[in-house]
Amino acid sequence: MDRQQDFVLRTLEERDIRFVRLWFTDVLGTLKSVSVAPAELEAAFEEGIGFDGSAIEGFTRVYEADMVAMPDPSTFQVFPFEGAGSGESARMFCDIQMPDGSPSWADPRHVLRRALRKAADKGFTFYTHPEIEFFLLADHPTDGRRPTPVDSGGYFDHTTHATARDFRRQAVLALERIGISVEFSHHETAPGQQEIDLRYADALATADNIMTFRHVIKEVALFQGVSATFMPKPFTDLAGNGMHTHLSLFEGERNAFHDPGDPMTLSKTAKAFIAGMLFHAREYTAVTNQWVNSYKRLFGAPQHNTVNEAPSSICWGHLNRSALVRVPRYGKPHSARVEIRSVDAACNPYLTFAVLLAAGLKGIEEGYELPPGAEDDVWSLSPEERRALGYQDLPHDLSEALGYMEKSELVAETLGEQIFDFFLKNKRAEWDDYRRQVTAYERRRYLPFL
Repeated sequence: MDRQQDFVLRTLEERDIRFVRLWFTDVLGTLKSVSVAPAELEAAFEEGIGFDGSAIEGFTRVYEADMVAMPDPSTFQVFPFEGAGSGESARMFCDIQMPDGSPSWADPRHVLRRALRKAADKGFTFYTHPEIEFFLLADHPTDGRRPTPVDSGGYFDHTTHATARDFRRQAVLALERIGISVEFSHHETAPGQQEIDLRYADALATADNIMTFRHVIKEVALFQGVSATFMPKPFTDLAGNGMHTHLSLFEGERNAFHDPGDPMTLSKTAKAFIAGMLFHAREYTAVTNQWVNSYKRLFGAPQHNTVNEAPSSICWGHLNRSALVRVPRYGKPHSARVEIRSVDAACNPYLTFAVLLAAGLKGIEEGYELPPGAEDDVWSLSPEERRALGYQDLPHDLSEALGYMEKSELVAETLGEQIFDFFLKNKRAEWDDYRRQVTAYERRRYLPFL
């Protein structure tokens, strides 16, 4: 037994932990969990926990149903706020294996591990820093009615509404008690909308933290008698929920994106990485924005998305918040990073980080040239003006995004055949179901006169 496993078992006994939840995600990023008694955990470290993989979205076919969840002791964390007087609980993420001990190709965590190993072979460590937006709602209707935000605040408002203010304080305290460092928290632009930014970490730890973050946010909201949603665009006339994500590569202790001699302090490596993300943007958008509703955030606001600052054109800019990729000015000395702004808060973070890294590394490998940066407010430009400047649009809907993804060797190689095929099949079914629906909008618009 290694030291981490021993630490976990000792902590269970010392803290009187009654429930250990073993977590993993399906291909779509839905959190899955099985609880084990502390007395069973030592055996779980050795043998894993068997389960029916055919019952999990995208995991395996019926005749290959047996799969094993192997707890990763490095992800062990006590949840002190869930005890409710009956002993504390804890969680660990799992790596999914086949019965012979080989990794499951359908495990999103394994997909990201593969991408990180490829980066490591080139001497790079990949760090990410997400800014996660979500809505707090006074209700949570399931019949399609418009929900009610808990407050009427705006960007950076110190709202007097007790729920929103106290919620962020309680959520941040809960996150920090389980070892997830928070950098900032504030009210976002729309009524009821909040943002909490996690401190940068290596991409695998960040993806684990995002999945934990979503769980904690929903739990704290329920405790306060409200609900939280990460749906990309819950309101027609309000901002959507993005997850602007800052990315950087390190070579040992050195930031590989930083060059003090460059006017923007960006190295050739950083510029090629950005070029890769731009070149392959249409191919990976179905992964970073995987829901029908995701494209209402990217293209649903009036006047070229000035409502919610979601990018719709493939371009980059220094300080330009209307660009797909932005290079921030502020930051630590001898450091540099880039920010991608299309990703939404409902993505599968493991697959998202994997495809973004793969696109950037492809730019470095092939020596892609970075096009000129966008100086204009891209949202204010007409489609003709954007095309004249060479700015292509992101896919306008999920169907178009899937068309680009289906032809992408990069995405197919990064996700692996099993996830790639399942994702396309599942999302095409989602699109087909969506386009068949007769909406309230159509009835309101057409019934009176047709």
